[in-house]
Amino acid sequence: MRKDAARNRQRIVDVARQLVDDGTPLQLNDVARLVGVGVATVYRHFPTPETLMETVAAPGLEGLIARAEQALTEEDPWKALTGFLGITLEAQLADPSLTIVRSAPERVLDRTEELTAALDLLAGRLLDRAREAGVVRGVVTWDDLLPLMCGIAFAANVHADDEEARLESGRRYLEVMLKGLRS
Repeated sequence: MRKDAARNRQRIVDVARQLVDDGTPLQLNDVARLVGVGVATVYRHFPTPETLMETVAAPGLEGLIARAEQALTEEDPWKALTGFLGITLEAQLADPSLTIVRSAPERVLDRTEELTAALDLLAGRLLDRAREAGVVRGVVTWDDLLPLMCGIAFAANVHADDEEARLESGRRYLEVMLKGLRS
């Protein structure tokens, strides 16, 4: 990629990141206007808003994968699982793109598919370890927990106005879910 094209691509991602953080829907025409490039430039890099959203979310997904890998080294399976879920919630509340991408019915980028599959595999292993240790109800799967985590993030965002209140609400909702999860 030429230097100017790479620079434009990064500016597009940076503006998209800001829009997502502000809660503004990604409209590629708006992104082009804010970046100061032609619409064709944005579409050349990101043919759909979903491709741009997934690009914005990728660093957060990579960070969660690293945290899941770290959690798997924890000796206490319950502490590993609950710690990871707490970190996941905080990441979702700090980065709205994570919940948007994780709750989307399908992925448009191969990289996003790889990242979400790796994250699901690791999170499933954390849950399996806790189940095998007898600290989690046997009927619960990661496929059950994933939408619940997205729901907790959504509820915390809807029912609180500022960052601290959202985090407090989210932690309270997560604690309720974890009490129901524990065997």
